[in-house]
Amino acid sequence: MNITGQSTIQWYPGHIAKAEKDLKEQLKRVDVVLEVRDARIPLTTQHPKIQDWVGSKSRVLVLNRVDMIPPQMQQLWTKWFLSQGEVPYFTDAQHGKGVAAVTKAASAAGVEVNQKRRDRGMLPRPVRAVVIGFPNVGKSALINRLLGKRVVESARRAGVTKQLRWIRISDTIELLDAPGVIPAKLDDQETAVKLAICDDIGEASYDNQRVAVELVELLKYLEAVASNFLPESPLKSRYELDAVDITGEDYLVALAKLKYQGDVERAARQLLNDFRTGLLGKIGLELPPG
Repeated sequence: MNITGQSTIQWYPGHIAKAEKDLKEQLKRVDVVLEVRDARIPLTTQHPKIQDWVGSKSRVLVLNRVDMIPPQMQQLWTKWFLSQGEVPYFTDAQHGKGVAAVTKAASAAGVEVNQKRRDRGMLPRPVRAVVIGFPNVGKSALINRLLGKRVVESARRAGVTKQLRWIRISDTIELLDAPGVIPAKLDDQETAVKLAICDDIGEASYDNQRVAVELVELLKYLEAVASNFLPESPLKSRYELDAVDITGEDYLVALAKLKYQGDVERAARQLLNDFRTGLLGKIGLELPPG
């Protein structure tokens, strides 16, 4: 039975092009960029155009969903980002963890902006910040926490934010809530697969079975090279079925037979859902380079 096939992960670029155009227009008025990434895949959720968009503006790097990775992986990534000259702000926006530090970092960038205004004889104004990131990395949840109230629809579903709008957070910060942006084209299917596994891909077309197989293969690889950063045997613990010595494809078929009356599609959906909701444990899918 061939599950994986040759199907590529793809999405529909029409609304992406429009979102990018609107965003670039608004960025002219922005002082600070809050770039939100998924802590499970911090490099994969870096948009390739982010440097062009940010330019000389201040940027605050937010790694959301810290609750879904083990503490030792957070420490590893913190050390790596600091070695790259970046300060990462880890958050669990759903529960408000780490959000105060993000507000402080955005305000600090604003102090500099207003000092420049004063030097030119202009009055200070609220800092204009924008939240940028892939769909479903938790941007709306972060904004609601920054505001201290629910004003932005937030869901564990990609594509909730459809248009750009400014929201006053306080006397000192105005925030632009932007729809999730993904590259119009991803040549690297490995990147696309990780986005699909984590459900960070937005309006996309992909094969659940292929993506579930790739998740099994990725977990097997991580267990082989970095088992101290994973829960012990997450697949075996959850399903009483070990993935050692079999392919991801064979594992999915065996799981379907064991738990889902041979329904491979159902097994694939359940496996992906269990990972996405934390039922396999706290798992980061990427390790820092080097």
